[in-house]
Amino acid sequence: MTPAPVIIAIDGRSGAGKTTLAIELAAQLRNHHKVALFHLEDIYPGWNGLTAGIERYVSTVLTPLSRAEPATWTSWDWDRHYDGDTRVTLPAEIVIIEGVGAAAADARPLLSAVIWADSPDDIRRKRALDRDGGTYEPFWDQWAEQEEAWLAADDVPNEADIRVLNNADSSATADVLQALAYLPALGPALVPELAARRGLRLRAERLDARPDAAVLFENLYGGSANAVWLDSSNAGSPNPGSSASESPGAPATPSEQQPATARSRFSILADDGGTYGQAVTHRSGESVITAGSATARVPGPFFRWLDTVWGRRAVRTPDGYPGDFTLGWLGCLGYELKRETGGTDVAAPTPDAALIFAGRAVVLDHVDGSAWLLALEAPDADRWLTDARTAVAAAAPAAPAAASTPGPGDQRTHAGGSNGVVRPVGPAFSSRDTEPSYLAKIAAAQHEIHEGNSYEVCLTTTLTARLPAAAAAPWPTYLALRRKNPAPFASYLRFGRLTVASTSPERFLKITSDGGMRAEPIKGTRRRGADPERDRQLREDLATSLKDRAENIMIVDLLRNDLSHFAEPGSVTVSRLCEIESYATVHQMVSTIDARLLPGSPRAEAVAACFPAGSMTGAPKISTMAILDRLEEGPRGLYSGAIGYFSLNGATDLAVAIRTLVTTAEAGDGSEQAPTAELTLGVGGAITADSVPDEEYDEIRVKAHGVLSALGADFPTA
Repeated sequence: MTPAPVIIAIDGRSGAGKTTLAIELAAQLRNHHKVALFHLEDIYPGWNGLTAGIERYVSTVLTPLSRAEPATWTSWDWDRHYDGDTRVTLPAEIVIIEGVGAAAADARPLLSAVIWADSPDDIRRKRALDRDGGTYEPFWDQWAEQEEAWLAADDVPNEADIRVLNNADSSATADVLQALAYLPALGPALVPELAARRGLRLRAERLDARPDAAVLFENLYGGSANAVWLDSSNAGSPNPGSSASESPGAPATPSEQQPATARSRFSILADDGGTYGQAVTHRSGESVITAGSATARVPGPFFRWLDTVWGRRAVRTPDGYPGDFTLGWLGCLGYELKRETGGTDVAAPTPDAALIFAGRAVVLDHVDGSAWLLALEAPDADRWLTDARTAVAAAAPAAPAAASTPGPGDQRTHAGGSNGVVRPVGPAFSSRDTEPSYLAKIAAAQHEIHEGNSYEVCLTTTLTARLPAAAAAPWPTYLALRRKNPAPFASYLRFGRLTVASTSPERFLKITSDGGMRAEPIKGTRRRGADPERDRQLREDLATSLKDRAENIMIVDLLRNDLSHFAEPGSVTVSRLCEIESYATVHQMVSTIDARLLPGSPRAEAVAACFPAGSMTGAPKISTMAILDRLEEGPRGLYSGAIGYFSLNGATDLAVAIRTLVTTAEAGDGSEQAPTAELTLGVGGAITADSVPDEEYDEIRVKAHGVLSALGADFPTA
């Protein structure tokens, strides 16, 4: 029995370039497949025949082809304006059907994929008339009215699997082919195309350079709509995250061997430009992937989608390269992805995940004093490498400063200590919880603990501020944050109108390319003291706190269990327990759990088994997340999710999204009212049976201080 073909419909208004797109796509697919091509213009019965043509197409062409049977149909003679000859279209492995109505409602159940081609009106008209000359011009308005009437009743663009902006610049075909490979229904048929996507060649260059990372990011990606900077902003500190073993009298540990220094070794700068550049956002069970001019919608869980694009080695690590990132996906995962890992389904205003695919990036090695330029082999690789070398040289610390100091709303503000601008009057934040309501929730959490429903509840709240979009200034705000509160997992992420500025000190999960796994939870925080003696006392108080130690150990036990789901039996170990690390604004209690990934395990599922971070839920995880949903009465969004990368060599390194400011700018509606931006900051702490409510409330104020003080803002009092 002949298998049913894969049928791809390319639909769109007249002049959207469907015919050219279909022919070029068929030519590409014929490298590995037998492809049949059908044009609906051959079957429409005249200039008033859109509706009748769709009916003819579905009944006489699409229905038999979908059964892998030859389609016998009557053509239309456009010169005689009458039925023409009888023709036969044979089935093939892949059938491409193009024309207005190719993806009409009656056709869609028989289609494997729907592509909707968009094009600006002026381009559509010119393209259509150039193709058909004066024959079409007298009928343009007549045909357009039929299109509008049909689309008013059948919203094909919204039903399409892929939408492509076809600007007649020859980019659409490659973008569509890349997007098609993401559709589950086409995956089995496009195995050769998927194999080519995994057989990539990585080019790497090492430069002896210590560029100013912020200047470099602005020079390379200041104009990019989507860009990511995974910024070890405390790499230049004398003792980033100095640990308890560095106390007076203890033997000195080489800085490069200190855990906190190792966390701060690399910074990664990238955008989604170039041949392979892509971006994905996931919301409530649907991933939307943008590849150049094409956008694909893929229903299903995020971690299932992640497993299709990451976890298998697609590139070889370059000789001499010390990092684990070899290009791939970078960005953030929101807390509400917990719906896929045992939590309830809660909708958030921000995406559940936002990632870019970087086919080229700069990696800074702060220990070695070098900059690595990484690029996938592509037609534009040479040009980018040249531009990147120039940008690295221009970002040397001795580079001249900007001629003038930008204002706080200027997105072009450059980095370095003197150029980051802090607004003189900070935004006024409000809290989802007043002090009395937060204290009441602490009491409710302790009641759940006394009832045996949890051992530890990581209770959080959200601070929110709204201000004019022009005053939000995410870039200079981040520069101020990284100076005020440098951290090993600091990051700046820009996804269109969404910006994430994080100074996280906590690693969520690392999986190396060879299968090493590591989690480093933080539980226990004290503010830094104003003088050395007071600072020492606060650190000592944290180190000797039985309550904080108990909190930390409970989360260590939780993470040992999370890692064990995909670890080699007997490989889970606790290499550091309850050690104190000091950062710019806080002392933290940190532990380290290591394991070895079981060979052959799906890496995306290993990440999912640990998500969200146990240090942000409490224990046991699933029942405690349900308690938190009831108590917190609102989504967390990106806060307490994860930020990091998924590399093409199978490695990942993710930080917990804490000390994280999220800015969402609203699009202007054309009214006189200026567009606004919303700033959100999540804060929280672990509640146990022994928690003192007033001390817990003071702890969230301490945790918020590093971000709020950089903004010139105060913790809300009401």
